[in-house]
Amino acid sequence: MSTALGISLPPPLRHFFSLFPLHVHPETHSPDKAQPVTTPTLWIHVPWSPDADVLSSDVECLKWQAYLALRGLTDIAIRWDIAVDGALDARLPNLHVPLKTLPDASERVKAEEDGAGELLPAHLIPEWVDGQVGALDELEGYVDAAARDESRAWVALLEGNVHAALVLAQTPSVSFISRLSPYQHKSRQLDAVLPHPPAPLFGISSLLPPYGTHVNTEAIEHQYRDAIASLSERLGTDKWFLGSSAPTALDALVFAYLHCILHAKDHTLRFEVTRRVNLVAWERRVQSQLRGTFRTIHTVSS
Repeated sequence: MSTALGISLPPPLRHFFSLFPLHVHPETHSPDKAQPVTTPTLWIHVPWSPDADVLSSDVECLKWQAYLALRGLTDIAIRWDIAVDGALDARLPNLHVPLKTLPDASERVKAEEDGAGELLPAHLIPEWVDGQVGALDELEGYVDAAARDESRAWVALLEGNVHAALVLAQTPSVSFISRLSPYQHKSRQLDAVLPHPPAPLFGISSLLPPYGTHVNTEAIEHQYRDAIASLSERLGTDKWFLGSSAPTALDALVFAYLHCILHAKDHTLRFEVTRRVNLVAWERRVQSQLRGTFRTIHTVSS
């Protein structure tokens, strides 16, 4: 054995390398083939009832399902057999679309469509939707600039106070030993939605990792009740929130939270919504519209 310069390797080193020979094996062909992407397919977390439902049990996925449906798209396929580790940035949902549907796809790209498609993270979904149904105007579908600005406050309320209560109700009890494991399911933590992240119960000045949090559950529940009451009062008898003539991104967000709350195991959480007839009726009406937008697909198992 010699180098590219023609210098021979010392016998001991040559003997050492001979212990690790390079074997080249022939290419292995798998009988399993990925199905070509012929229609937009949304990757989501599993629904509440996988055998009879198409709406995700995860509020983040459901936000985008509602957004797609309320923007007027139809015939969107869904699948929930993809683990979160297989998604872009390890976060669902992802939208898998044919290359020909991309807004900036050239004629060459459309002609060379091979079925592989393009996988989009959640934050690129609005841009793709605009390319399918047209972009919104500067008012984003709201009646005026004041309503558009008000929608920002409602988004903050939903993703803050309401989301905190939902996470608190859905968070399973976790043992201290399990927290020491490097294999933990990473989800949106309660700390991330509270205005002031709570301090850990202990572990600040010890060799043990921080464990637990000082969460004021009474304050979270009180803010949640106020938020639901305000939401019901603001909707009133309107068809869409803030008096819009057509659904907006805020309606998609409200539906996602109401639907998840109505399926929550926590009775107190559900009661604040079920006692308000207008919210329940509105959620059911929007739900029926969403269900007609999505269909499941048959996937090929590996």
